[in-house]
Amino acid sequence: MISDSSVNLSPMDEYNQQLLAHVHPPDWVNPTPAALYDLVVIGAGTAGLVTAAGAAGLNIGLKIALIERNLMGGDCLNVGCVPSKCLIRSSRVAAQMRDAERFGIRPPQQVEIDFPAVMARMRKVRADISPHDSARRFQNLGIDVFLGEGRFIKPGQIEVAGQILSYKKAAIATGARAVRPQIEGIESAGFLTNETVFNLTERPNRLAVIGGGPIGCELAQAFQRLGCQVILFHRGSHILNKEDADAAMIVQQVLVREGVQLVLNSQIQRVEKTPTGKVIHFATQGQDRSIEVDEILVGTGRAPNVEGLNLEAVGVEYDSRQGVKINDYLQTTNPKIYAAGDICMNWKFTHAADAAARIAIKNVLFAPFGLGRSKLSDLVMPWVTYTDPEVAHVGLYEREAQEQGIAVKTIKIPLEEVDRAIADGETEGFVKIHYRQGSDTIVGATIVASHAGEMISEVTTAIANGIGLGKLSNAIHPYPTQAEGIKKAADRYKRTLLTAKAQKLLDLLAKLP
Repeated sequence: MISDSSVNLSPMDEYNQQLLAHVHPPDWVNPTPAALYDLVVIGAGTAGLVTAAGAAGLNIGLKIALIERNLMGGDCLNVGCVPSKCLIRSSRVAAQMRDAERFGIRPPQQVEIDFPAVMARMRKVRADISPHDSARRFQNLGIDVFLGEGRFIKPGQIEVAGQILSYKKAAIATGARAVRPQIEGIESAGFLTNETVFNLTERPNRLAVIGGGPIGCELAQAFQRLGCQVILFHRGSHILNKEDADAAMIVQQVLVREGVQLVLNSQIQRVEKTPTGKVIHFATQGQDRSIEVDEILVGTGRAPNVEGLNLEAVGVEYDSRQGVKINDYLQTTNPKIYAAGDICMNWKFTHAADAAARIAIKNVLFAPFGLGRSKLSDLVMPWVTYTDPEVAHVGLYEREAQEQGIAVKTIKIPLEEVDRAIADGETEGFVKIHYRQGSDTIVGATIVASHAGEMISEVTTAIANGIGLGKLSNAIHPYPTQAEGIKKAADRYKRTLLTAKAQKLLDLLAKLP
């Protein structure tokens, strides 16, 4: 029977018990290892699950093993995508209720947030989704599931829970974890990360969020809307540094309007525990200041889980910051071992891990027979920051195109020009598309809208399949939808062509006698 001492999950109510029963069953008995596995996958997050299930699903008699030391489903199910989007959904409802009068609906004088109920709903949704990632589901797929710490002991062998697994090929998919901050006193004062914040059952009245990246901004807005007073600390001059400044500024203005206290250009010096809370001492704009909060949530980056794998024993090179070193085919410095997901990639998204796993399956199982290999660099990767409004991006930013010597033109459609956005009262945002100068080839796009994440897929499909703005303009978009902003951008491109043709015609006419 496996031990679940590595599991950090509370409260142990009916929903979390249901979750554990699926993703880390306390009564689980590891199988007797096969004599030789075609593929052993270490890590049962998104990349590991897709790799193992995809290989087993080929139905060609492969023997597959899957190892997980903590919770199957990884960050996405347990401490990432699923729980965070549950909180964001509840917070959106609260914000819409407060804003109802703008739509002719008289809201209650006081919108009451039942924070324990919000968190209970999150735990229920997470538990309801968990069977898809469960140990027994993967066992039923014909995969040998081992719960425990996996480590390489020599080429061709992995040890887990006292048993030796021999393999032909292996895949590392151990993911990443929240970076622990190097701030004096914060360890003793205590802090939350995305790995522990969803264990809360009571609302902190005063919450400090450290980090103005996607995770920090999403959770800062959600907790503010759920009744916390949020103070967001960020080292940069504006939040969401990786996004275009015009996109980041829209989100920043919304956060401030909703009551988030934003401390930019900040340097946190130390934290001390007091009888009434936690005092953060920081510097900003050349001044030393301090503020007391109840909880501190740190969202300042991710670190790859390379420790404990004993990668040196099998010649796999790695870096403590960047993770396992791979080539464009997801192959490590040991040609028999591949890696996928947050352990080795700059794109730390669930959908990126899924896409990489599909590449790994093809390259591990098919490439040796001359059936072709897929490249990581061929992926067209969108991403979304799930604030309200959302910020979605795919392809190159304009600055990146310039750095690469690609001449581009940009079309920007404010949502104020989109009828559905006006009707929805959601005009803060835009659709911005960059295309290669002299053609209609799309090289990148940013969308800021309430459901930008749903809209960006159309542009992603266009880039991935070589569909230019001309063909996008020809596609009929249902009216009224906010996605019509994409068609408006394509139509605007078409008008530039018509204008150029009309000018040529006028020039010809002017030359006639």
